[in-house]
This record gives sequence, C-alpha cells and structure tokens, in this order.
Amino acid sequence: MSNEPSPHILVVEDARDIREPLARYLREHGYRTNVAADAQAARKLMRGAAIDLVVLDVMMPGEDGLSLCRSIRETSQIPVILLTARGEEVDRIIGLEMGADDYIPKPFSPRELVARIAAVLRRTQALPPRQKAPESERIKFGEWILDTGQRELIDIEGMATPLSSSEFRLLSALLEHPKIALTRNQLLDLTKGRDAELFDRSIDNHVSRLRKKIEPDPKNPRYIKTVWGGGYMLAVEPETR
Repeated sequence: MSNEPSPHILVVEDARDIREPLARYLREHGYRTNVAADAQAARKLMRGAAIDLVVLDVMMPGEDGLSLCRSIRETSQIPVILLTARGEEVDRIIGLEMGADDYIPKPFSPRELVARIAAVLRRTQALPPRQKAPESERIKFGEWILDTGQRELIDIEGMATPLSSSEFRLLSALLEHPKIALTRNQLLDLTKGRDAELFDRSIDNHVSRLRKKIEPDPKNPRYIKTVWGGGYMLAVEPETR
C-alpha cells in the first residue's frame, strides 16, 4: 500500500450550496480538500498549501475564474478544471485557451467530476517534466530562434515568420521537452488542444505545417522527428537567450 498522501484539491466556488457538499463528496472519495469562496481566498490557500488540482468556478463576484485560471497557469503547472454554466461556449473556449485542463458544465454530477479529476491527475502526472521555464523570452534551436513574446520564428538572417496559435503551442511543447518522444495524446495535453479543438483533432496536420516553416527539407526533417510507434520528438537541444 502506498504511503503517499492523497491528492490535495482546492474547490473555488462562491455558491455555498455547491461548495460545501462538493467538498464533502471529494473527502468521502479520498481527496484532501480545501474550499475558497473567491479568488482572494483561493490565492491565500495556494500560498500556504501544496495544491494538486483546482476546481474553479468561472462566474464569481470580484475577480472571476478565468482571471484566476490565467494567473495560476502563469505561475505554476497545477491542473485546473473549470465549472461553467451550461451553454457558456465562449467562456469554455477562453478558459481552455488560458490553460485550463478540463471543464464541466453546471449542473453536474459529483460522480462525473470525481472521474474527471482522476483523469486529469493521471494525465498530468504522466507528462515528462518541463526542461525550460515557460517564461523564456527567446529560445534558440538549430538555426532558428523562437520569440515567445511575439510568437514568431526568427531565422539566421533575422527574418521573422509568424506562427499560428496552434503552431506556437506545438513548438513550445516540443522545445520544453527536447529529445523526449511525445505521443500525440501527450502533445494534445501539453498544448491544451484536446477539448478546444485547437488542433482540428489532428496533431499530424500541424506538425506537417510547422515542418514546412522550419525544416530545410520537410520530407527529411532535422528538427521534428517522427517517433516509431506514434508521436514526435524535438531532435536538437534548445538554448535560452
């Protein structure tokens, strides 16, 4: 039997009639659980405890859940599951763009949420650790530099090539895990593209487009290698500048 403590969940929800019963349900299912009624209380709890996953309501008075989600993602890799009112398609997509790992519409089944929590924890814990800090401004790989602020590639002559949101996320994920074979599912998770359909359900298409921009010979790639059995790998070691 494992001696590791159970995962620590933070529920951020302003409605007490949802927050308290949900916390009890999570504790009954083996999770250590804290609650916060707003973003300010959530920040305080996160400073004082090691949180493994945040369940976060989008619509809250004061600072809303989307703003808090963005702040969490800028400073940590803690997984976030958003609670959204049914039909809030725009908020769902924006939340996933900001780095949420999953979302569940209200009203929801606590049993389904527990299943989603378990799935997100399995997925995120299985991912290899980042090698480079996400706030790196310029990352050199081979004869290219990725400017993360401008989201563009700069070649050896200083010419800039813009990247789409999907291409930027894919390249960033590969640069953060150099010389590690990443499956298509891992790349979807690392780019947060699974639910937002940012990748049109096809990693392969975006790899192909990215290769056309960075490879001297896209049919014989130097940078993004195909891994036997499914997946891709950045074959060079990047340098932060």
